[in-house]
Amino acid sequence: MGTISLSNLSSLASNWGNSPDMPIMFVGHGSPMNAIEKNNYTKTWAEVGKNLPTPNAILVVSAHWETKGTKVTAMPNPKTIHDFYGFPKELFDAEYNAPGDPELASKIVREQSKYTIEEDHKWGLDHGTWSILMPMYPDAKIPVLQLSLDKHLSPEQHFDLAHQLKSLRQKGVLVVGSGNIVHNLRMMRFNQPAYDWANEFDRYVEQKLNKKDFKSLIDYQSFGTAAQLSVPTNEHYLPMLYMLGMSDKSEQMHYFNNKMDLGSVSMRSFIIG
Repeated sequence: MGTISLSNLSSLASNWGNSPDMPIMFVGHGSPMNAIEKNNYTKTWAEVGKNLPTPNAILVVSAHWETKGTKVTAMPNPKTIHDFYGFPKELFDAEYNAPGDPELASKIVREQSKYTIEEDHKWGLDHGTWSILMPMYPDAKIPVLQLSLDKHLSPEQHFDLAHQLKSLRQKGVLVVGSGNIVHNLRMMRFNQPAYDWANEFDRYVEQKLNKKDFKSLIDYQSFGTAAQLSVPTNEHYLPMLYMLGMSDKSEQMHYFNNKMDLGSVSMRSFIIG
């Protein structure tokens, strides 16, 4: 385990290229403005995209698609969803016109026996997906699908569902969880240090990730007040559990963008593989 710097990405890339499985990645996506701004976060996303093995397709578990039951986008040309308000027109004009992959979506549905997954032909790509892929894969040529978060599953069930999807890694699919480990927008503040409870929970998660203590991360609420403030609702936390469910405990974890934004949003991200 370690922190990715732009200088050591290329050396890590050779290891990823020698593995039979695609790496998996959790990205703290933060503000939608990251899609069009040039900053340290987006600079790192761009470098990660250049150095990861080129995937056959990308499957994103985004915090911004909650459903009754689990769904996977199955349209040939998913639309760009601007699921926010109060931002500049430039952001609303942004389009990420990556193709979909109906055949892969159908395989995901057919091959899942323990959990029911349904094809979806209405959703598209929300900002949890395109805001990170726009800097990462700007050509938008790789097929992209989204997997929804079933609001009725427990954290343990989300983790288990991810484990059932693990074989996608052997098919050249890059699976990405897009959310934030700490995400409390009601408490955000500008140009001030992060709250103590936000730093405390972020460090707690890092420690448990380093120890591969996935059970504690599934049962994150037992950590108490810092967890409750950091994860007031769990849709931004759950995508991380999908990455853990799809991983092997023997795999290395590499962190990047380990910063806190707006006092109460962790941008901590990692690649496993």
